[in-house]
Amino acid sequence: MKINKKNIPVTMEGPGTVMRTIENLGGMSVCFNELPKGTDFTPLLNGLDNNSCHCPHWGYVLSGRLLVKYDDGKEEILSEGDVYYLPNGHTAIVQEDLKVIEFSPSKEFDEVMTHVGKKMAELS
Repeated sequence: MKINKKNIPVTMEGPGTVMRTIENLGGMSVCFNELPKGTDFTPLLNGLDNNSCHCPHWGYVLSGRLLVKYDDGKEEILSEGDVYYLPNGHTAIVQEDLKVIEFSPSKEFDEVMTHVGKKMAELS
């Protein structure tokens, strides 16, 4: 089974932001995300356990830089060409305009994105 990026539905769009997601592709959600510098997921995760993302992610950075902060206090920078695994218990801040391909378990991803959607509505 395959799908072209152009055929993955846009689930969120805004200034400098395009998020495309297809759920349940073999139990995984596949995302192509373009996010602008300064995007901070931290306030959108408030209210989840430890105020962080409980969904693991596997991905590849096409361009840009992302600061990832883990619940245990560790931090790392993801940048162009990096293949990554983010275990549960993290937040992130975009440091340079970012383009990533990401794979996440659909159940956990949906839980987090439902929460993020509610938070975005509250902050608007």
